[in-house]
Amino acid sequence: MDHTGFDLSRVPLQGSLPGEDSAHFFATRRILSIEASAIIFDQEDVGEHFYVILNGQVEVVVLGGTIEEKLVGIWEAGELISRGRLVNFDGPLPASARASGRVQLLELTRRDFETLLNRGPGEAFEALKNWITQLNTARDKVVFDLQEKNNQLIQAYEALKAVQEQVIEKEKMERELQVAHKIQMSILPRRQPQVDGFDFGALVVPMQMIGGDFYDFIPLGNDKLGIAIGDVSGHGVPAALFMALTVTLLRAEACRTCSPGEVLQSVNRQLMRFNDESMFVTILYGVLDMLTGKFDYVRAGHELPVLFTNQGSMAEGSLEPGQALGLFNTPLLSEQVIHIQKGVALLLYTDGVTEAVSCEDEMFGMERLKRVIRKHHHQSAQAICERVMEQVTLHRGEAAQNDDVTLVCIRVNSPDEKAF
Repeated sequence: MDHTGFDLSRVPLQGSLPGEDSAHFFATRRILSIEASAIIFDQEDVGEHFYVILNGQVEVVVLGGTIEEKLVGIWEAGELISRGRLVNFDGPLPASARASGRVQLLELTRRDFETLLNRGPGEAFEALKNWITQLNTARDKVVFDLQEKNNQLIQAYEALKAVQEQVIEKEKMERELQVAHKIQMSILPRRQPQVDGFDFGALVVPMQMIGGDFYDFIPLGNDKLGIAIGDVSGHGVPAALFMALTVTLLRAEACRTCSPGEVLQSVNRQLMRFNDESMFVTILYGVLDMLTGKFDYVRAGHELPVLFTNQGSMAEGSLEPGQALGLFNTPLLSEQVIHIQKGVALLLYTDGVTEAVSCEDEMFGMERLKRVIRKHHHQSAQAICERVMEQVTLHRGEAAQNDDVTLVCIRVNSPDEKAF
């Protein structure tokens, strides 16, 4: 065997034998040449050999070949490395040995080890003690790193449990909101009124799963129909609860012989009793006489209605002072009358339409609303509501919906060329 260029005195167990015996002994052992990056042994290997590093370096790595690989030690030339339990220390090294560059190894068997031990026990034990110290140091570092990794995994597991609990809670809340959404939608009319000569449409799109907008059609008998649209302050659950309360009170107070103003004043008195959170609601409520087309309505701080004809001409209601319900004991209300004649339609809406904001921070506005009406005025009442909502969505683009949107349209089926 060619040991040229290597000092045998650097071999830990070399002193176990007399000079000539030692030279002959080590000169007759097998030499292994290991290519760079080759695995010499991994942590699962158990064998009957150990090796002396003649040239090069050997890396001790944990989790070799993975993204979490970690270098925990380097064995130099002259040091011993083992792939088996040649000595009784506390378990094998839980790591792999890998050639850092090209490495030459002198291979020793268990029998070789026993020969050295028997011929020179003192020197052999001293060398063995150093070797064990070297292995234990590397092992301790590996164990420490694994403990650190284990602590990190425990922390990650606890964090994952917390996230999982949050996900479960979120899913539970979403299910509850879905139920709340269904309940809220069930409060609104299930279908539009079926009245000869009239066409009704309505649409509500909450900003969140539930919201504070509403509309209602309230049959009053004797060809009278109560029509309402409202917008509660705020969003989410509080607004939805206040909306449900308002709709319930409105249905309870509406009557054939009461004027719209009297109805809203009665609703306001009840809201003031139950309004500890100082919420308020804007409402437009009116009574439609389906024989004459007369629509008596009152505005409590709500948007003006838009009246338009089959020819595309349009006008807004008169802008008079009107105060929202829930704030004042006797709010100032705006009472007006319009006539929905043949060929004329009425659009009611909440401010979520005109105040829808685009990514460029530009509101949809009244002029865009009128353009949509002019373009689609010949369509059905429901189609007009849907076309308006489509344009609001297009205008908003990638921007988030910032308010609930509600639309109600009433029109007479038979067209007439006369203007209103």
